[in-house]
Amino acid sequence: MTVEPYRRVLAIPGVRMLLLVGLVARIPVVACGLTLTLHVVGGLGRGFMQAGLVGAASTAGVAVGSPIAGRFVDRRGLRPVLVVTTLAQLLFWTVAPFLPYWPLLVGAFVSGVLALPVFTVIRQCLAAAVPAEHRRSAYALDSMLVEVAYMTGPALAVAGTTALGSSWTMALIGLGLVGSGTALLVLDPPIHVGDESETAGATVRRRQWLTPALFALLGVTSAATFVLAGTELGLVAVLKADSATRWTGLVLAFWGIASLVGGFVYGALPRGFSPLVIVGAMAALTAPMGLAGHWEWLCLALLPAGMLCAPAISASIDTLSRWVPAAARGEATGLHGTAMTLGLAVAGPVTGVVIDDFGPRWAFALSGAAGLLVVLLATPMWRRAARPAAPRTTAVEPVADAA
Repeated sequence: MTVEPYRRVLAIPGVRMLLLVGLVARIPVVACGLTLTLHVVGGLGRGFMQAGLVGAASTAGVAVGSPIAGRFVDRRGLRPVLVVTTLAQLLFWTVAPFLPYWPLLVGAFVSGVLALPVFTVIRQCLAAAVPAEHRRSAYALDSMLVEVAYMTGPALAVAGTTALGSSWTMALIGLGLVGSGTALLVLDPPIHVGDESETAGATVRRRQWLTPALFALLGVTSAATFVLAGTELGLVAVLKADSATRWTGLVLAFWGIASLVGGFVYGALPRGFSPLVIVGAMAALTAPMGLAGHWEWLCLALLPAGMLCAPAISASIDTLSRWVPAAARGEATGLHGTAMTLGLAVAGPVTGVVIDDFGPRWAFALSGAAGLLVVLLATPMWRRAARPAAPRTTAVEPVADAA
């Protein structure tokens, strides 16, 4: 294992700045959910269930809006989408601190639909900028930076709410999102390069790329985030049951570092692995974690599965970039984001029921078993995966004539 793959990726013009902007731009995005929760509980004096509904509304909006934004990027280009979503975030986060609960709930959904598509845009632009043989390392780098953003954003949300109050923190989140959108507008990274530019502004029929194999990939992606979210809830519940809640931040940071290490190793390997293998292995390693005794032993049991977190996500988006034509890459990447969001959204209530009824350690068994089941169901369709094909004359229609 060497760092040479990363040197080659970072030597590509524009990639360093794209990754740096992606890191900074994602921090306010990942801080949004916790900031809304703290505002509903602290600022509006509501319960955690009502705060959870606001978070669920925002998540549902993101799941709906992600592929729509991606399709508009494919057909109209990046800048119009960034302008609309940046202005939408400015409007919502300016008025949100003054909204009563129910208008805030509706606004959170609309804001989610018009969320700044930082995650999908960065991944789509990486696919355009980086040759296929180097994308695995590029996506591994991106996944590691996502881990850094998730370790930073929520911590800043808590610190801001504690020091300044939820209303001022929401205003700062809004400024951060506007800054992120503006930075992407100024950078204006290409979404197509070389021969791909010939198909820009054209529409590829969905049946050409939205195949059973791609649905299998999206299902495996949802399974990966289901396992991750279930593991996180299980960890928090076990620490609470063992009267070790004060160590929660340290344990989650330990988990994040394991993912960073795993992502670094995976991106430096001479060849990658199928998402089926990585997600299946992560699920299999997660299922028996509840057998660990004291929570300190659970931290050690967490390491093997934790090291597969970043590789699982990077392998899934790398595979998608290879299977989908460039003219449909934005919509496909948006669907990938929706799949990740759905996995996270479903994991919360399902794992919560298991924790309440059977105990916190069963959360790991549920998460692992569910992940393995999805991988097994996806395998037959995966074998019929089509190779990426350039859009043919008969398959591409002018935008004006597209349905």
